[in-house]
Amino acid sequence: MAIIIDEKTTAIVQGITGSQGRFHTQRMLAYGTRIVAGVTPGKGGSEVFGVPVFDRVKEAVDETGADASIIFVPAPFAGDAIAEAVDAGIKTIICITEGIPVHDELKIYRKVKERDAILIGPNCPGVMSVGKSHLGIMPPHIFMEGDVGIVSRSGTLTYQIAHNLTKLGVGQSTVVGIGGDRIIGTSFTEILKMFEEDEQTEIVVLIGEIGGTDEEDAAKFIEGMEKPVVAYIAGITAPPGKRMGHAGAIIEGGKGSAESKIKALREVGVEVGKTPMEVAEIVKRMKSRG
Repeated sequence: MAIIIDEKTTAIVQGITGSQGRFHTQRMLAYGTRIVAGVTPGKGGSEVFGVPVFDRVKEAVDETGADASIIFVPAPFAGDAIAEAVDAGIKTIICITEGIPVHDELKIYRKVKERDAILIGPNCPGVMSVGKSHLGIMPPHIFMEGDVGIVSRSGTLTYQIAHNLTKLGVGQSTVVGIGGDRIIGTSFTEILKMFEEDEQTEIVVLIGEIGGTDEEDAAKFIEGMEKPVVAYIAGITAPPGKRMGHAGAIIEGGKGSAESKIKALREVGVEVGKTPMEVAEIVKRMKSRG
């Protein structure tokens, strides 16, 4: 069992003929992901690595029955690409694109929720169902199959902590990069709920950062979870009012600081590591205690 995607997932790549789309399609196919079609308007009838390309998402879905889409479409058009996937009946959408205008994200957020679809991202590294399927831009070789779920706002820290876990012999179940923008399709809390119900996942690692109140909201949910959660919060030295990397990583009005997030998580029993390596060591210690 897995969350979001698994070995049965059939996916299309929107923007497959662009440089990023081509590069990551090749990597995802090599991992064993079932990519059944690509979509680029005006390129219908061509192929990329043996994957047929269509002009429209609906054509691709009608022809292949695909149930997921990963989007490598430039920011000005990415909102429309997500909307097209939703309208074609796709229920799992992963948007890698960075820099989508906020008003586009707002419209898409509403549309996705109304259609009961899942949107991971935008501005995210995607989803890795370790040993089963990969829809994203994560480096597959750093992961090892196991029972630790990871949910993160930061791509780079996701790779760092997953790699540290693997080096310590601790495998992962599903790794989800939810994205670093102000408005994202799926929250920490929604992913934590999936992990809590997932038979494969025994421990969850939450990787947060400054800005917003997502981690504090997650803490309220974690209080009622049976599975243990270990966390890391990036940006403890960030000055108020300055955006750090991600569009959502800014401290405003005293809210969104690393300290407030760490405090909220510790108050509900979450161990918070000071470094990515310490997070992996805490998880390994928990597993050795059984």
